[in-house]
Parts: sequence; structure tokens; C-alpha cells
Amino acid sequence: MKPLPPYARLLKLAVVEVDGSQLFIMPFHPGVVGRPGYLHGGAIAGLLEFAAFEALAAAIDDGDVVMKPVTVTVDYMRGGTEALGDTFAAATIERLGNRIANVEAVAWQADRSKPIAAAQINFLLERP
Repeated sequence: MKPLPPYARLLKLAVVEVDGSQLFIMPFHPGVVGRPGYLHGGAIAGLLEFAAFEALAAAIDDGDVVMKPVTVTVDYMRGGTEALGDTFAAATIERLGNRIANVEAVAWQADRSKPIAAAQINFLLERP
């Protein structure tokens, strides 16, 4: 796997392979705190964006394709808290066409069935 970009390193993201797909893990640390004891919304959105980009890159499997986000919608469902520890994210490709891709990413803490946020991202694909 290629090295993560600087923002991912700032968030201290780790990536693990689970059942053939990537799972992103963001530990709770001072760099991701918004109000005391809670994750910053931007850190959560960053985690979701990285999960979406990496899932799409894996599905396309062509380094020459440029992926440009066109629309990003993040729904915050509950606060991410220090008490629940690490935050996890995974993404699913909803549609992959020649020029457009739709990806959904979900973030959760202790229980995957209780997401803290979800993102829907539409990508423009520029193929050579």
C-alpha cells in the first residue's frame, strides 16, 4: 500500500484489510478534538473522504484515472466521543461508470450498527 498523504498522517489514520476491503481507523487524540471530549466534524469528514477515495481507487485499479470529487454530503448522526475511543470508517461503491462514480462512506465507533456520520461523494472520473 502506498504511503498516506500528510492530512491522513495528521489524523493518525491506519488502514487494515478486513474481508477483502479496507477499514480506516482514526484514534482519538488531541489533533482530532473539537469541543472537549468530542471529535471535530472536519476530522470525521476527512476520515470519510479518505475511505471513499481509497475504496474507489481500489475498484478502478488504474493509477492514470483522475478522481475529482464533485459533490460531498456529510450527515452527522451523533457525536464521536473520547469515551468510545477509536473511530472506524469503510466505504462502498454505489455506482461506478465510465465518467461518474458514487461512493458512500460510513464512520462509527464502538458499534458499526450505530454510525456517527455518513458521506455520499460523487466523483468525476477523467480517464486517459
